[in-house]
Amino acid sequence: MTTIGLTVNGRAVNEPVDPRTHLADFLRDQLDLTGTHLGCEHGVCGACTLLVDDMPARSCITFAASCDGARVTTIEGLDDDEIATELRAAFSREHALQCGYCTPGMLISARDLVLRLETSDERAIRVGMSGNLCRCTGYVGIVRAIRSVIDARRSRGIAPVPGAGRQQLGPVGAGNTALLKSTGVARQAIPESQAQSEHPTTSAVPDFVPDKNFNEHFTVAFPPEQVFAMFDDLARVAACLPGATLTAIPAPDRAEGLISVRLGPIAANFRGAVRIERDLTTLAGRIIGIGNDQRSRSSTQGDIRYRLLPLEGGASTRVELSIGYSLRGVLAQIAREGLVRDLAKRLTAEFARNLGASLSGAAPEQQKPLNGLMLAVGLLKKALSRAFRRDHGA
Repeated sequence: MTTIGLTVNGRAVNEPVDPRTHLADFLRDQLDLTGTHLGCEHGVCGACTLLVDDMPARSCITFAASCDGARVTTIEGLDDDEIATELRAAFSREHALQCGYCTPGMLISARDLVLRLETSDERAIRVGMSGNLCRCTGYVGIVRAIRSVIDARRSRGIAPVPGAGRQQLGPVGAGNTALLKSTGVARQAIPESQAQSEHPTTSAVPDFVPDKNFNEHFTVAFPPEQVFAMFDDLARVAACLPGATLTAIPAPDRAEGLISVRLGPIAANFRGAVRIERDLTTLAGRIIGIGNDQRSRSSTQGDIRYRLLPLEGGASTRVELSIGYSLRGVLAQIAREGLVRDLAKRLTAEFARNLGASLSGAAPEQQKPLNGLMLAVGLLKKALSRAFRRDHGA
């Protein structure tokens, strides 16, 4: 897993990515930019065409990691683009689309032709669009639409851009180094050593917006100040957390380790790092983590915020948790929201029990990998029970 920094549709993005992940999958699965379509996945049909450093590229055969530092523009990023707006109107007017699956790639390739061709030569347009396949239209309307936009722009005195701005031969995005030096985009926030690291380090733990959020709480029979002081001892905290192991000596504001999870036949070891924030005045804190499992090609991000509230005149403590997470990869297809919530409930209950034992001076129980299969069985039993009560009016 490596962390890449790039600019997508004008927005700086820092995300962990498997080195073998293609740009199209990265955009669709991690950024939810589904306007980029996947067809042949061999770079032949052109459905996945987008812009890398303003040049058309096949995103299904482009590794996301190779775009580190680049500018990526998808069809969603061309909503306000002048040429794309004219092409959309022309495609509609000339009946240049039917099912629409190839249309995003068609529009991006057509935009390149409008930008650089001097005249609306039909042969040049057909050659230029030969890398974009359509099984519906027969191409007549597509060619007619592109010709009409070129003619309209040249009649308004808009001159072509030679080479559409290309300054050199070579793979799209090959000029990223020069680009970074001149513009300082995205990657300036990511140290080179971090970008090449196989596993996330504490310097690679950014803030993020979780896909899912939920709340939990538990109570321990010890004063808030004592609980807060223990939270400062990361080794003791890790010993209380099922499946967690520290892999390096922790610091007060950071730690590295792994969490082992088992979902049926899939065993995952999320190796990663956490960044820790604490506020003694409010007895509150925050833990932001990132991790990945090489075997299942899955990655996760977590944001846990906690607050300690006194109960019984300060003799015991209510620990309130706000948990946010994002999950990507194979496990994201298995670990549905209900399963993750039940897993978190069990994890919280076991952590609370072990925390109480540790505060009382007893050794926490030996921790085992989190087993989501048993939770899935539990969820199924609950669902069947609800269905039975509903059908029988109970």
